[in-house]
Amino acid sequence: MKFLIIEDEPLAAERLVNLLSQHYPHIEKPETCDSVESAVLWLKHHPMPNCIFMDIQLSDGLSFNISHDVEITCPVIFTTAYENYALKAFELFSIDYLLKPVTLKSLKQALHKLETYTNATLTPQQNLLDIPASTYKNRFLIKIGNKMFFVDVSHVAYFLSDDKSVYLHTTDGKAFPIDYTLDSLMELLNEKEFFRLNRQVIARIDAIKDIKLYTNRRLKLTLNSGNAVNDFIVSRERVAAFKTWAGN
Repeated sequence: MKFLIIEDEPLAAERLVNLLSQHYPHIEKPETCDSVESAVLWLKHHPMPNCIFMDIQLSDGLSFNISHDVEITCPVIFTTAYENYALKAFELFSIDYLLKPVTLKSLKQALHKLETYTNATLTPQQNLLDIPASTYKNRFLIKIGNKMFFVDVSHVAYFLSDDKSVYLHTTDGKAFPIDYTLDSLMELLNEKEFFRLNRQVIARIDAIKDIKLYTNRRLKLTLNSGNAVNDFIVSRERVAAFKTWAGN
């Protein structure tokens, strides 16, 4: 099957490509567009794909505008941080509406709908809905000099990306460098406990002390880490997803 991803956030596009490539290796690697204009051009010069993954707010306008210039005749799976476009989305051949960050479970469910709609066969490498909780990462091996020790995931307050390095901050106020990217951590951590606030921070729900409204429709979170109290901003495009996560 041929998929097209329309997404203007490079990290979000890369994450979706990786999820599809790693867990559905038999499908063709998706192509990507990052704007309304580039998506219209692609669709005018290529056969209609079997499915389009479509963000809503793109750099040059709403993705709904794509249908003004080209007829979309394939199923669409919307991927967005905003809940308020859901009704509009289902007017455009949509079969699902996924809130970012897109998880393996939600992707599996969306592709199951696509299978039902198109009579296609999209069997993943493993049944993602049946992954037991024990498969989430439950400890990190820390190396400091010539010493090594474990930090249990229950002792993590948050992860912070700083100057091309990622640090694990513990509930007792310590910080240790780890050999992971934030993207890879989101694949390993329990999504019910951890949320990526922005490009630099993944927070654990038990570490959140306070939530306040902030400028430009963002949120300011105060996280506890030992005696230290740190404020971090939830980026505007992730506020809706954060509210959904925090409310579950």
